[in-house]
Amino acid sequence: MNRPALIPQDLAEKVRDALWRDDHASQALGMQILTYGPGLATLSMTVRGDMLNGFGICHGGLISTLADSAMAFASNSHNVVAVASSLSVEFIASAQRDDVLSAVATECAKTGRTGVYDVVVTNQHGATVALMRGRVQRIKGKSIAEAG
Repeated sequence: MNRPALIPQDLAEKVRDALWRDDHASQALGMQILTYGPGLATLSMTVRGDMLNGFGICHGGLISTLADSAMAFASNSHNVVAVASSLSVEFIASAQRDDVLSAVATECAKTGRTGVYDVVVTNQHGATVALMRGRVQRIKGKSIAEAG
């Protein structure tokens, strides 16, 4: 007997839970998932003292990691394994200790095995900190969560 297919939001939430369980990097950086759905994700991260570079501002690599994590959750929400194949980050403003950064990832294109995602990183005041565009490759036949 076949189980009925999950609605896209329910499937996305199962994928989110499965990904988060093993995403030790995002967890170690204190990230939280704020919103989630098919083709979109919002993650947040508070800038800690151990995230500051030699200039006393948040290391750009950690801002990029937040954006990349948001893209990972958005791109995998369809329950087909998707891995980053490229990304480009533009830093608009610096982030300071105790800033709360939010990364909103949105699916721009999903064709075949390729997806393109835009990510906007803002601080707690709504000021844009970084813009990222990333591309993912989907691995045919590999799913993340049980679909039924």
